Amino acid sequence: MTQTPPPAPAGPPVPPPFDRRLAIGLSGVLIAALASGLNNRVTDIALADVRGVLGMGYDEGTWIHSAYAAAEVCAMMVAAWCAMTFSLRRFAVCVVLGFALLGAVFPFVRDVDALVALRIAQGLLGGALPPLLMTVALRFLPPGIKLYGLGAYALTATFGPNLATPLAALWTDHAGWQFVYWQIIPPSLLAALMIAHGIPQDPVRLERFRQFDWIGVLTGCGGMAALVVALSQGERLDWFHSPLVSALLAGAAVSLAIFCVNEWHHPLPLFKLQILARRNFSHGLLALAGLLIVFMSGSMLPSLYLMEVRDFRAPEIGPLALSIAIPQLLAAPAAAALCNIRGLDSRIVMATGLGLLAASCLGGSFLTSAWGRDSFYLLQAMQALGQPLAVLPILMGATGAVQPMEGPFASAMFNTVRGLSTVVGGALIETFLAHRGHFHSNMLLDRAGNMARLLPAGPDGTAGTPAHFGALLREQVLVLSLADAYLLLMGIALALILLLAVLPVRAFPPQPPSLQPSK
Repeated sequence: MTQTPPPAPAGPPVPPPFDRRLAIGLSGVLIAALASGLNNRVTDIALADVRGVLGMGYDEGTWIHSAYAAAEVCAMMVAAWCAMTFSLRRFAVCVVLGFALLGAVFPFVRDVDALVALRIAQGLLGGALPPLLMTVALRFLPPGIKLYGLGAYALTATFGPNLATPLAALWTDHAGWQFVYWQIIPPSLLAALMIAHGIPQDPVRLERFRQFDWIGVLTGCGGMAALVVALSQGERLDWFHSPLVSALLAGAAVSLAIFCVNEWHHPLPLFKLQILARRNFSHGLLALAGLLIVFMSGSMLPSLYLMEVRDFRAPEIGPLALSIAIPQLLAAPAAAALCNIRGLDSRIVMATGLGLLAASCLGGSFLTSAWGRDSFYLLQAMQALGQPLAVLPILMGATGAVQPMEGPFASAMFNTVRGLSTVVGGALIETFLAHRGHFHSNMLLDRAGNMARLLPAGPDGTAGTPAHFGALLREQVLVLSLADAYLLLMGIALALILLLAVLPVRAFPPQPPSLQPSK
């Protein structure tokens, strides 16, 4: 007997005309997504201060970070499905209000286990917000301004993370550490009001639960969570020398393999893997993953140098971070305008952005212990211009390769890769610096006898005291390791340029269906 095939998933409703009210709703989703990104980065930067106030050890603090990161990536996998099932407006408002509520109670919790549990819950809510921003941009924005909406989405990866350092300094040094968590309350409440006012109300579609991808959720979210925890804890626990990390990586490999097989055959999957056959979409995922790792050359590496070598604190690093963050408000719309020029190949725009990022990393590879904060401003200027020029063509090419009904699948896949890439980049840089540090330490110690005669005088007037030599050695090891990390990231940027030359086909700006060329 022939089985009746399952009904095809219904596409999203026809979008309403773009007007002032809808613009308010979209702006609310943008504010919520930016608040989510700031909550993640600011709490990580201020974690040392929070641990000191709560009397928490370093190891315990790392689990708070890992718990949030794992939950955030899991939420990115299922957010688009939930928005279509419970209605976009209702789901977004509930998520934003719950996100703010958890931020309000954090400073009153002292138990470590309770803090980890709350961070998991907040990670699930916060991770759902960036996919909603991409979803509404693809669904509601007319073709002529769709790239500007994607530019707003790009701000969550370029503007938000670089704004986190000065905000963390403001809260911990002036307003009080509690505002590390309370900072999200005002923008979240504002965002909830704007979303409730501006986003149209879709019907609730609970019938989608009849085809709910339970196996995909269990294996996909479980595998991603295990992978994120393993990556974030790997260097601290010495990777495969740790039974926990080994078990997590093995479990992640098995779970994600089952997930991929299930998604390929499921009638209503979380990920529509068949989209990967489209070259521009596959290129978008690969390029976004590499690009987010390269972005660490503009945030993580300068901050690490200034803190460890120059003894700078967050308030002193803040102006350097703002030199990337503030220009994004102009650079992102400018990049969208360039990509909207039909006669300009967006691949040229992306190659230009990647070239600027590679040049910035090349300049950073000449790092010495004589550098100060001012030495980084030219590199940061190249980052500020290069980041949006590289991101916008990726979003344009990837989203142009999917049909409107496939938007939720594309959003889930894109944002999951984005969340995972941030964790992978952090683990890569941390592990690379540790291994290069061992190498440079051994090389310098081999020359210790010759170096001792060249050391400047110590505080007591003697030359080359052991303590003075040890401090100088640690400083030089870190400087050399950071210079190597810049070269590593430059290599990734150049590899992305080569990938751009072979994988994607040219993408054109979005345009109304009546103006699209006939096939």
